[in-house]
Amino acid sequence: MNEYSRKMVKVPTVNLLREQDMGKLPVLDVRNLGIDFGGLTAVDGFSITVGPTEISGLIGPNGAGKTTIFNLLTGVYQPTRGSVLINGIDIKGMPTHKVNKLGIARTFQNIRLFSDMSALDNVKVGMHNEIKCSFLASLLHLPSYYRAEATANQKAMELLDFMGLADVADVKAGSLPYGVQRRLEIVRALATNPSIILLDEPAAGMNPSETTELMHQIRRIRDTFHIAIFLIEHDMNLVMNVCEAIAVVNYGKIIAKGTPEEVRNNPAVIEAYLGREEDDA
Repeated sequence: MNEYSRKMVKVPTVNLLREQDMGKLPVLDVRNLGIDFGGLTAVDGFSITVGPTEISGLIGPNGAGKTTIFNLLTGVYQPTRGSVLINGIDIKGMPTHKVNKLGIARTFQNIRLFSDMSALDNVKVGMHNEIKCSFLASLLHLPSYYRAEATANQKAMELLDFMGLADVADVKAGSLPYGVQRRLEIVRALATNPSIILLDEPAAGMNPSETTELMHQIRRIRDTFHIAIFLIEHDMNLVMNVCEAIAVVNYGKIIAKGTPEEVRNNPAVIEAYLGREEDDA
């Protein structure tokens, strides 16, 4: 990746944006987000802006609230306070399928493919927003049904081929190797035609060569489809090499934001991961 494509600039919101995204509506604009479960505050004061073609990361120790944040961003949980805007639209009170239609898709920490369906059919499931065919046409197998089915098959195969999975199109998802299932989940997310994809630990369970390939694929996805990517990941090599801006959370609060270099050297981040060094007695 060239230096220009990674250049980030300060903006008044105290966030970072790619220089190419300056002046454009953020694809994701999160303001003072928080949620309480009973008397427990799980997330508090979380704010972030993601530009239309940005690759950003969300990191933090186990239990820091990262997946809870993703659940808030996709409508799985409704926030106690704060707001989430996707392409300028507030998603408050929306069910997850409507949130998805606004342009946000995700993968999960625990893979959620349809194990008994083929890889191809898993991808076609993700096209529910795109396939234009009435229930009656589907029921009676009218010509419009066959046209819609052919279009869906073609697009699904193109996406599988993009991720190097065309040769497993007819294989049941549950019988695929773990790393391949991870990539298939990303393909299914892409099938929804999103403006931004949230990847929850996409490298989990992958070997080093698969992780390196994933890094290249994440960049290719952004550059080919011109979309934003926001990922949670524990593999710091992947995060530091692919992300252009990083937010760090601990106990549900942001403790640092910045470029990979700034985050790597931030004392609060080092303490969150390694603990505070005790003074000698």
